[in-house]
Amino acid sequence: MAWLYLLLAGVFEIGFAIGLKYTEGFTRLWPSVATAVAAAVSLWLLTQALRTIPVGTAYAIWTGIGAVGVATVGILVFAESASPARLACIALIVAGVVGLKAVSP
Repeated sequence: MAWLYLLLAGVFEIGFAIGLKYTEGFTRLWPSVATAVAAAVSLWLLTQALRTIPVGTAYAIWTGIGAVGVATVGILVFAESASPARLACIALIVAGVVGLKAVSP
């Protein structure tokens, strides 16, 4: 169950980071509320995962899911660069996340 919490925490981390773009410096009410809720849910889920998963592993995977997710949304939704070098770097993050999961209890 801890790994599911961690995966969901990463998904809400993506929502939090993307939401920041829409808050316009926290001047727009509803995007700001949604972003704050996504951040709170993400952190709560992370704390639940930390009951079982070591903090170094959980934090690295949580940030990795967020980084890869936000970079992917940037490419697909915001027309950010999908250069081979950028995709290779994203793949390295994915490899690190998968590797940490593989060697963790």
